[in-house]
Amino acid sequence: MLTAAALIAIADYLIAAGLPTWPLFARHNTSTILQRIALAVATLAVLTHAAILLSLHRGALDLHFFSALSLVGCVVSAMTLVVNIWRPVAALGGIVFPLSALLLGVDIFLAPTTTPEPLEWQIKLHVTVALLAFSVLSIAAALAILLAVQERALRHRQLGPWLRALPPLTLTETLLFRLIGAGFALLTLTLLTGILFVDNLFGQHLVHKTVLSIIAWLVFGALLYGRWRHGWRGRSAVNLTLIGMGVLLLAFFGTKLVLELILHRMP
Repeated sequence: MLTAAALIAIADYLIAAGLPTWPLFARHNTSTILQRIALAVATLAVLTHAAILLSLHRGALDLHFFSALSLVGCVVSAMTLVVNIWRPVAALGGIVFPLSALLLGVDIFLAPTTTPEPLEWQIKLHVTVALLAFSVLSIAAALAILLAVQERALRHRQLGPWLRALPPLTLTETLLFRLIGAGFALLTLTLLTGILFVDNLFGQHLVHKTVLSIIAWLVFGALLYGRWRHGWRGRSAVNLTLIGMGVLLLAFFGTKLVLELILHRMP
C-alpha cells in the first residue's frame, strides 16, 4: 500500500516539475495554464507524501537520517507551493519537486526501517521551528541559483525562451531577500528554543550542530545587514546565500550523517 502511494507521489512530483517546462519548447504561450495544472499535481504529491510519512512513522516525528530528509522534502515542497501562490516562480518546482521525489524514494525503498523516539513537546517545538527555518532558507537557496543563472544569461545576452519561466530579475531578487528575512527570523527562534529547551549539548552530541547553526545565522545576518546598509545584490547575495545554506546543511544533516550512519549514534 505504501509502496504504491509512494510511486504515485513520486510520479506526481516529476509531472509537476516537468509541466512548466513545456512552454520553453512551444511557440505559443501556455505557461499559465500548465503552471496551474502543475501546482494542482504538486499539491496531490505533497498530500500523498505527508500521508505516507504519517502512516510510516505512526504519526510521530521520526528524526532518523533518511526519515528526516524525506520530511524536509515534503515541507520544502509544501512551502514551494505557498511561494508560488504568493509570487509565481514555476522554475522553483523544477528544482524542489524532483529532489523531494528522490528523498521519498530513498526513504521508502532503500532506507532501513526505523522507530521514532519519544520526544517532549519542547523538543518537538524546537524541531518544528528548525524544520521551517531550514525549508524557507532551502527555497531561498534554490531561488539564488535561479537568480545566478538568470543574471548570467542576461549578461551574455542569452535571451532564450526558457527565461519566460522566470519572473523579472528585480522581482526574483526581492523575493529572495524576503525569504532570507523570514528564514533568518525562524533560525533565530530555532537557536533561542535550543538554548531554552536543550539541556545537555555535549551529552546529546549537539555541539557541532549548534556551532554550525550559529555560523549560518551570522552569514545570513551579515547578508541582510549588507543588503540594508550597502545595497548588496547580485553575485554577492547569491554567494552568501549559498554559503549560508551550505553551512546550515552541514549543521542539520552533515553531523547527523556522521553520527547516525558512520558512528551509529542517534544525535
